[in-house]
Amino acid sequence: MSKPQTLDAVSAPKENTRGRVIVASLIGTTIEFYDFYVYATAAVLVFPALFFPNAGGTTALLSSFAIFGVAFIARPLGSIVFGHFGDRVGRKGTLVASLLTMGVATFLIGALPTALVPGWIFWAPALLVVMRFLQGLALGGEWSGAALLATENAPEGKRAIWGTFPQLGAPIGFILANALFLGLSFGLTSAQFSAWGWRIPFLLSAIMVIVGLYVRLKLVETPAFQKVIDQGEVSKLPVGRVFSSSWRPLILGTFVMLATYVLFYLMTTFTLSYGTAPATIEAAKAKATAAGKPMDAASIDAWVAGLGYSRNDFLIMLIIGVLFFGVFTLVSGPLAEKYGRRKTLLWVTCGIIVFGLFFVPLFGAGMVGVMTLLIIGFTLMGLTFGPMGALLPELFPTNVRYTGSAISYNMASILGAAVAPFIAVALWQTAGGSPVLVGVYLSVMAVLTLIALLIMKETRDLDYTSNVS
Repeated sequence: MSKPQTLDAVSAPKENTRGRVIVASLIGTTIEFYDFYVYATAAVLVFPALFFPNAGGTTALLSSFAIFGVAFIARPLGSIVFGHFGDRVGRKGTLVASLLTMGVATFLIGALPTALVPGWIFWAPALLVVMRFLQGLALGGEWSGAALLATENAPEGKRAIWGTFPQLGAPIGFILANALFLGLSFGLTSAQFSAWGWRIPFLLSAIMVIVGLYVRLKLVETPAFQKVIDQGEVSKLPVGRVFSSSWRPLILGTFVMLATYVLFYLMTTFTLSYGTAPATIEAAKAKATAAGKPMDAASIDAWVAGLGYSRNDFLIMLIIGVLFFGVFTLVSGPLAEKYGRRKTLLWVTCGIIVFGLFFVPLFGAGMVGVMTLLIIGFTLMGLTFGPMGALLPELFPTNVRYTGSAISYNMASILGAAVAPFIAVALWQTAGGSPVLVGVYLSVMAVLTLIALLIMKETRDLDYTSNVS
């Protein structure tokens, strides 16, 4: 006859199942990257005209990219705020808060009046800056929490594999965002898309946020952090402790992530800008006239050539490329588990250096060359991004892991992503419409990552559950 269960046994929290961890970590980063891709796509396609109507073509685009970069400036602050609560209160509650903040900010972007509305020429871009700041604040805590949720629940010897679960949200979010934009552009006229169609992807994010919140509220605390609580090792001021005890991993983690970020935003934001820019001055004039804004002398002087693809055609090419991003994100987990994080990333980073030098030959080889560039670039993206879900958290002790991994990840976002589209456009102009300097820029950033990888030690076999600072 079995013994009756005690109250403690009945009320004891269950472990997070593999399915629950996968869904909770994956859906959070899917929503996160969906939200950011929605803005990145809109920043190229519609925001320059809607929020900066009095600026010239290139100036409006750069202004849109500048607001795009505001979120990356906010991310280190978000890493400190959410990292503090993630290391003080726990992973679960912090992840719920970051997701809710991200979702509300994205929804409100979809409801903003544009600068074309009388009286909103100043307030529209100002409020867009505020919403982007909130998005960045939330993202500062989202990724590291999702990575810890996956890796701190992973079986022994599976951290790199489980760490790819949140990473897979990046390509999924990209595909969802751009497929939706693509569908809207096919179903709506240009006037309808510019008037109200661009709002739909932002407003629809509310549905995914509700689903994500439902899954995350069912989680229990990770075993690693629960052990920190049980041992009384919770840090009172995680940011202070991580800077005093783990400053070296902070620096190394930032530069290890640098090439990943530069590649990521060049392959998405810059390629879309370059691919859809008119190939000749005549085409640029015709495009501007069709949009009701004939080019003046200043616009002609600032004009730079691109590839001349239609928006829809290039979005389709991007989506095809991102499929390789997703596949090789999954491939990277077993590779990093078998050969180690450091060795895997050393080889991939060397590949990124070489890839940067082939920007011009591939971009200049017609559609086959462009598609080859996108496939190779996104393949490298998957191979470098996938292992980061395990590597960055492994650099830090458990009681400051949320804060440490978040700060490294988001400092890299400033150095590698906030300025990448801006620098790329400037280099594009400097080279007279050629992406040659953009490719060199990518290679140089990858060399910095290579140096950081050569300095750091392998993290695969480090104790992940009992080390504290």
